[in-house]
Amino acid sequence: MVHPWQQSMVMQHSQRLYRSFQHWLDRPLLTVDDAPTTIAHALFHAPFVLVSHGTELDPILNYGNHQALKLWQMDWTQFTQTPSRLTAELIEREERDRLLAQAKTQGYINDYKGIRISSTGQRFWIQDVIIWDVLDEHNQRCGQAAMFERWKFLEEDEG
Repeated sequence: MVHPWQQSMVMQHSQRLYRSFQHWLDRPLLTVDDAPTTIAHALFHAPFVLVSHGTELDPILNYGNHQALKLWQMDWTQFTQTPSRLTAELIEREERDRLLAQAKTQGYINDYKGIRISSTGQRFWIQDVIIWDVLDEHNQRCGQAAMFERWKFLEEDEG
């Protein structure tokens, strides 16, 4: 199988993630040349977690870089078929939904934190999360993305 980042749709989406971050935050997500292959490779192999979902009524994850796949303990196929709400525990979903709505209104937020859960039930704390609207080639909203560099696995009795 081709690496996910080498698929043409993923390469196009990687450019959207990269350009949208720059649009909203007025700084690059990472520093690379603008070649589509370079952007796709760099984002997929970045040391930070990068995820996104579409605009469906119950948004489905449509991108997760290598760090995200490891953290949520899923392969590409499983990850990109998962409703994004399932990455958070039920108790965390209301706050998550509120912040996603705030990001949609403002274009981005840069101070999110919360608890997430992997496919195997492993809980982890994320912080300093940036969430932004993903824009297509016509500057139309086509989803939301999140990026974070800091996470910590939680023990069963932590919360």
